Amino acid sequence: MQQKRIAILGSTGSIGRNTLEVIDDLGSGWRIVGLAAGSRSEALARQARKYEPSHVAIADNSRFEHLRGALAGDITVLNGERGLVDLVEKSDCDCVVAAIVGTAGLPATLRAVELGKTIAVANKEILVTAGAIIMPLAKRTGARLIPIDSEHSAIYQVLHAGRRNEVRKVYLTASGGPFRTATIEEIHNATLDDALNHPTWSMGPKITIDSATMMNKALEIVEAKWLFDLAPDQIEVVVHPESIIHSLVEFCDGSLVAQLGTPDMRTPIQYALTYPERRPCRSTPLDLVGIGQMNFFAPDFEKFPALRLGYEAARRGGTAGAVLNAANEAAVELFRRGDIRFGEIAELTARVLDRHELVAEPTLEQLLAADRQARDEVSQCVFC
Repeated sequence: MQQKRIAILGSTGSIGRNTLEVIDDLGSGWRIVGLAAGSRSEALARQARKYEPSHVAIADNSRFEHLRGALAGDITVLNGERGLVDLVEKSDCDCVVAAIVGTAGLPATLRAVELGKTIAVANKEILVTAGAIIMPLAKRTGARLIPIDSEHSAIYQVLHAGRRNEVRKVYLTASGGPFRTATIEEIHNATLDDALNHPTWSMGPKITIDSATMMNKALEIVEAKWLFDLAPDQIEVVVHPESIIHSLVEFCDGSLVAQLGTPDMRTPIQYALTYPERRPCRSTPLDLVGIGQMNFFAPDFEKFPALRLGYEAARRGGTAGAVLNAANEAAVELFRRGDIRFGEIAELTARVLDRHELVAEPTLEQLLAADRQARDEVSQCVFC
């Protein structure tokens, strides 16, 4: 088998570390040629010394000299947004794992699409923000986007059970997060520690908070629209606390086909890297008898208003996804700093999305401008 060359954008985060673990298990057929991180230069340097990629990049310019000093030798050290793009261009990678949280990795991912590479997409914000540009471009260049997040990976796998025009609906499952049984008042006043206490998944702080607000599911609605060419009314959210069924597809004959597995990100990561093959994975096999039963509930839109915002952004299209994502990111950061209450994350995001003047067919520059404006408005709304 020809060796696959992998570049990881976001190698020091949870998805990046799990990806490296998966590649360790896969063995000699896979080689790391590029590693990139946001600001964790020490962790990135340790990874680079172990895997010896040809290129590394650090987005935080203030950490560039530290990283370059730690990696004197044959590894090319790049920095800033341009450095991430250069890594994609110059590392001779076949596959780019897009795992940088937020929109910081958008230009590099877009470049990978332009170059016709395979992109393993862990960062849903990229498609939420720029799906209107990325998906048509991928069709022109032959780039393949394979989702890593468990719900969209499940749909991607299940779609092989039928033709695309036979799909009636997809179901995105949601754990319900730590506040599934909480009252509206308890949710509104939840602490940071409460929000980070996810019952089933181990994820980074921003994604965990998004799960607690169910904004992660709102973003997944928009992502599913672009990734699978679906109308918003073909996407339904169902709460499944056990997180065993990762998503389902309903076909036109009424058949529901699901992908099940233990909550372990290594499984969808490995599927994306080895597609169309499957390889043994170290994740724990599913014990159906041990599980005993699985439960399903309709989502509560009053307790979790973020869900409505996902459907609104999916229906409006254009720059709405960029605004939804950016406003939420800014609001989550304010919550983490203690400047707003947990319940105000969705409130601020809704206020900014409602004010936004939509651009139906945006350019990349217009998407990035909408992103910046949404972040500014969140800060302004705190004082209005």
